Amino acid sequence: MLKWVWLSIVIGFIDQLTKWMVNANFELYEVLPVMPHLNLTLTYNTGAAFGFLSSQGGWQQIFFAVLAIGVSAYIVYWLNQLTDDQLWTSIGLALVLGGAMGNLIDRVLQAKVTDFIDFFVDWDVFFLSNGHFATFNIADIAIAVGAAILVFISLFSKEEINGKLAK
Repeated sequence: MLKWVWLSIVIGFIDQLTKWMVNANFELYEVLPVMPHLNLTLTYNTGAAFGFLSSQGGWQQIFFAVLAIGVSAYIVYWLNQLTDDQLWTSIGLALVLGGAMGNLIDRVLQAKVTDFIDFFVDWDVFFLSNGHFATFNIADIAIAVGAAILVFISLFSKEEINGKLAK
């Protein structure tokens, strides 16, 4: 099932292309309204999701890079073990791999991850400051969608996990 690595490569390419476009055309924290509740805003994250560990002295960049390499290696191994009838597992893993590689490239080349998709609502919601969700990127979307697919499959499709998808 390594044939699904092409999807990871496409995700990584689109992620890097969009980050390059935003970096080339935006100043830090510049806001471009796209539609109601969605802006493009250039920010950087030296931590993990939601800025976790971003205020540390830099060791977190090495940690997250090593973690991404380890997880990516395991995903490639896992993809290689899958059969043709484990389609959604393959897609979910390929999306996570592509997203991990996209953010890893940023960490290695810039020591920070470029984020630019700023989704918000016009009121405070639980943990959302001024209604703004964390700013994210294409790689983050791929990781979230891939993880959601894998969770869904693990909860509702034992046939897919066992390689016996009913046709």
